Amino acid sequence: MTVAWKSFALIAAALPMQLASAQSSPAAPARDPMAPLPDARTTDPTAVPAVPVELPPPPPPLWQVGDARALMAYIATIGSEGLDPRDYDPAGLDAALRSGDPLVMSKAATDRFTLLASDLALGHVRGKDRQDWYVNDADLTPEASALLLSGALARQDVVGSLRSLLPTHPQYSFLRAALARADKTDAAKYNRIKLNMDRWRWLPRDLGPKYIIVNVPSFYATLVENGTTRWRHRAIAGAVKTKTPQLTVQATGVILNPWWEVPPSITREVAGKPGYVAVKGKDGKVQRWRQPPGPANALGKIKFVMQNSQNIYLHDTNARSRFNSQLRALSHGCIRTEHIMDLAKELLADDGGEWTAEKVDEAVASGKSQMAKFVKPLPVYIVYFSAAARNDGTIQDYSDLYNRDAKVIAALNDYGVPKPKTKTASR
Repeated sequence: MTVAWKSFALIAAALPMQLASAQSSPAAPARDPMAPLPDARTTDPTAVPAVPVELPPPPPPLWQVGDARALMAYIATIGSEGLDPRDYDPAGLDAALRSGDPLVMSKAATDRFTLLASDLALGHVRGKDRQDWYVNDADLTPEASALLLSGALARQDVVGSLRSLLPTHPQYSFLRAALARADKTDAAKYNRIKLNMDRWRWLPRDLGPKYIIVNVPSFYATLVENGTTRWRHRAIAGAVKTKTPQLTVQATGVILNPWWEVPPSITREVAGKPGYVAVKGKDGKVQRWRQPPGPANALGKIKFVMQNSQNIYLHDTNARSRFNSQLRALSHGCIRTEHIMDLAKELLADDGGEWTAEKVDEAVASGKSQMAKFVKPLPVYIVYFSAAARNDGTIQDYSDLYNRDAKVIAALNDYGVPKPKTKTASR
């Protein structure tokens, strides 16, 4: 506050001099109120532009000592969420409390509240350390964080406000319970639980009333509605050389009897082979290859419409025997989904949709490519959880197919490594 008042005093002291200067200058002629304002492009080019006065930032909101102590106590227990208390410098907050200066205490508490809120809502690990991450999570914008803090101080409920940011999915609670039971001397298991808790924080806090979630390491696709599994079947994900990215996208419908647009990365594998059609440009050169609908089509009989920058979608396959494999990392990146036609029929009929199962069967039997839209789009989350917790606290481990865990663990346990001032929610 001392700096702020000094700056204000300097500005105020300068005002009389400016007024005196203005009074000593010749009076400016009166301007016709109906005349247009002068165009900035025609003003005197030699004129020196006015330098705006940069005011100091406003002081932090004032904290009560009890609220700051509650925050410090919560930081001490944050290990239960798989986070490291040292990242939030409780010793620095304690020193600010003992200083007896309300502004010093408020600044220290605000900084730690803001950082902790960000990590609880958006996850501690950010950016490239997430690896192939294409999910936008807007759970906590800077504006929302400021409102959260002001509300927490008004209600004197700092801890409750922070806890309100945690994921609502039951799996997060199960992992939290498993972490509490885990043996800390088993570092591999303990870290795996922590990193998968953070992966849940990377996602939106509420996934929605109805959504599809595909967990790549488990090789399953699941339709969830109102917290209950409605449909769950095997999936085939990207091979190690063609990894499936982590993303979220809206599914708006399906294409029955789809054409397959061959990705450029595998064009050489199909170019010129029977059953593929060349698409040529005006110059007569082949631009890409397509595979028409039919029994040999790699997409099978159906493809979900999911517009995204990575060109990843759920689809059928003409090689359904692959679903019997235990390790199903076999695709070029997309998600081949077992019994996907049944899933599509359910979704197309939802919300009074006109696409009955019989109508879908007729369209497929025609052999013609046709679009069918859902009445309401639904989100699809393609994620990478290498461990899941059962409601009894035991852990189900999955293979870390793409060797992503080590990098996430290193970033999660990065105490002492300088952090950027601003963390971004997505890649």
